[in-house]
Amino acid sequence: MVQLRIALAQVNPVVGDLEGNCDSVVAYAREASDAGAHLVVFPEMVVTGYSVEDLALRDGFVSASTKATHQLAARLSAAGLGHLPTVIGFLNRREGAGARFGQPSGAPQNSLAVLHRGRVRLVSAKHHLPNYGVFDEFRYFVPGHTLPVLRLHGVDFAFAICEDLWQDGGPVAAAAEAGVGMLITLNGSPYERHKDDVRLGLCQRRAREIGAAIGYVNMTGGQDDLVFEGDSLIVDADGELVARAAQFEDELLVTDVSLPPAEDCAQELTEAGGFRIVRYTVSDQPAAPYESRTPVLTPRRDPLNDLGEVYTALVTGVRDHVRKNGFTSVLVDVSGGADSALTATIAADAVGPEHVHALITPGRGADAGALERAEDLIKRQDLVRRLHPADGLLDALESAFACDDEGRAALLAQARGALLTALSRQEGHLVLATGNKTELATGMCVHYGDAVGAYAPLKDCWKTLVWELARWRNARDVGADGGPPIPEASLERRPVSGWGVLDPAPARPEYEVLDGLLDAYIGTDQGVAALTAAGFAPDLVRHVVRLVDRAEHKRRQYPPGPKITRRNLGRDRRLPITNRWMA
Repeated sequence: MVQLRIALAQVNPVVGDLEGNCDSVVAYAREASDAGAHLVVFPEMVVTGYSVEDLALRDGFVSASTKATHQLAARLSAAGLGHLPTVIGFLNRREGAGARFGQPSGAPQNSLAVLHRGRVRLVSAKHHLPNYGVFDEFRYFVPGHTLPVLRLHGVDFAFAICEDLWQDGGPVAAAAEAGVGMLITLNGSPYERHKDDVRLGLCQRRAREIGAAIGYVNMTGGQDDLVFEGDSLIVDADGELVARAAQFEDELLVTDVSLPPAEDCAQELTEAGGFRIVRYTVSDQPAAPYESRTPVLTPRRDPLNDLGEVYTALVTGVRDHVRKNGFTSVLVDVSGGADSALTATIAADAVGPEHVHALITPGRGADAGALERAEDLIKRQDLVRRLHPADGLLDALESAFACDDEGRAALLAQARGALLTALSRQEGHLVLATGNKTELATGMCVHYGDAVGAYAPLKDCWKTLVWELARWRNARDVGADGGPPIPEASLERRPVSGWGVLDPAPARPEYEVLDGLLDAYIGTDQGVAALTAAGFAPDLVRHVVRLVDRAEHKRRQYPPGPKITRRNLGRDRRLPITNRWMA
């Protein structure tokens, strides 16, 4: 067996910031070299950031990516790092034949490159292109059909990209046939609740299937509605976990692994599993002896439950959306309820309470108790208090529109929305919408109220999860005044608002029942018959399905928010607005 030191760099790239992303590669490559690594591997599309979406279809952007990659190879060499084989993900284009019917113009490819001694030595493209959930890679890329194999100190390493590991056959099967000692995948794998256990199980299963160690390097950080949690890891050929990085943190995971030397005849193999093998040899000679280091196994967050993990994902999404889009502060309409309280708390943890402007908008008809809870929240967390009475705007609206008490409440919400947008325009704050997934699913959110904003931290959180996260946060830490950060009075349950918008309406269910039904309908696409068979009351099922289906227009106008479930109310679920089908 040959002992080698492998470095997996889980980093947080910014889409389109090619120079900054390459700066990060150089910095982490230097750290890996200083740690004595023989190989350093970065995530999928680290040069361009991920996901680039339709930027992949711009010829200039593809050219800039390939140019930056070649310049990065030269830059690593100039920095004294040319000796260290560095594997990066980048946007490339297929060489050879021109565009084919039904494929993206320009033939862009989601590719990886091995950089060594100032040059790009090996290039290969992703084979399996996911086209489900948030992914739409058939729109952007053409597949690759090569297996890259790097010989390093007498050991053969194969490389693949993200989905190639998840799908049977393809590069994984080719790597097994080629008899490599280790397969390393470059990933841009978005966070989903409970996905870390699935990811580890997948790597363990693949390792046992191919009889080789598996390395899995994933990116970190937030990008629009996606959050990447890192969780890079290495398992040996028996599927035993050797090393694992932290979640939601940039980190260089450096691990010593013992791998079998390549067979002498391996270089003669030019094809495996239908894939053409492309090779580059760094060295056939074993590495000089060195003292091994203890593997790093970072404990999972909050091992008793996953609420801490979910909360950290939301904080990460808000932090990076603010930072990467050039904002320095956020604005939240704190209404005294659980949703706005949790939104403000997440924001405070993401960017600091001194950068969270909490808007209080008293006006005729406003709930005095709600205003007290909002003031309490601000004091507990030392947020920036912004008091803007809404009576003036409300008077103007009422003078133009005759309305009853229900209409007056709607006009008050519109006045608050106008104040939010005006403050944002004048002072440059990023407005955070406060609605939750339950309201967004059923259409109980309103364009001019809790949907006002440019980013929605709770967009993928059911109402029941909002309460769970708020109570988890209260139990974890204290606020500025020494008590829990969220007033307990804000977490009291209330009846479902807007329930009777369709007539006739069944009795209002508890949120646990409503969220369970919504999760089954939205998360699995079960129809009325299947939902009824699962035990939900038939009249409740029909009513909820009607609420969800008629609210698609509201979801189209809702701002993005961090995805934390298998199926969010965004790119995961694309339905027509005009639709008379009853499931």
